[in-house]
Amino acid sequence: MEFRDVVRRRRMVRRYSEEPVDPTVVDRMLEHAQRAPNAGFTQGWAFLVLDTPEDLARFWESTGAEPDTHNAWLDGMRTAPVVIVPLTSKDAYLERYAEADKGWTDRRDDRWPVPYWYVDAGMAALLILQTAVDEGLGACFFGIPAQHTDAFRTAFGIPADHRPVGAITVGHRATDTGAKGSPARRERRQDLVHRGRWGTTVSP
Repeated sequence: MEFRDVVRRRRMVRRYSEEPVDPTVVDRMLEHAQRAPNAGFTQGWAFLVLDTPEDLARFWESTGAEPDTHNAWLDGMRTAPVVIVPLTSKDAYLERYAEADKGWTDRRDDRWPVPYWYVDAGMAALLILQTAVDEGLGACFFGIPAQHTDAFRTAFGIPADHRPVGAITVGHRATDTGAKGSPARRERRQDLVHRGRWGTTVSP
């Protein structure tokens, strides 16, 4: 598939068919994710792959979706045969930039203009989403509710220095792709590119 088609066809898919996902395709998603840009080649991310009925049930329950909780979004998302959870380690970045070749002698986090541990994990997540499209699959990135993060950590033994940045459902698209997302309710903005100075917008 042409790259421009991958970009244009990417959608958040919220309902999946019963067809299983080839594990080698999941491996390719993770291989591509680890090729994402990352500050200082820190590689401070990790990926939790859940692809058994038991692990998937534990994921949904630990993140606040009790078995008897039903709504269109949740009922669709729970049909996914694979969930990938990207995690990031702030400590890994602070340690990396305290090394001799980076020139900082401490682990202060106020040196960072933005928290690149989240930026890098987000770019890795996007590569997972794009690989799903290229492989003819559907995927959806969504957040783990803050009030359930600790329960998720406990359920899967996540170490204290790693934090989930969200989760990604993966599967074959169902004919009904699930609850409509925000793009169905909002127009695509045409005023986001500024050339030369702010306020000079150019339509795509």
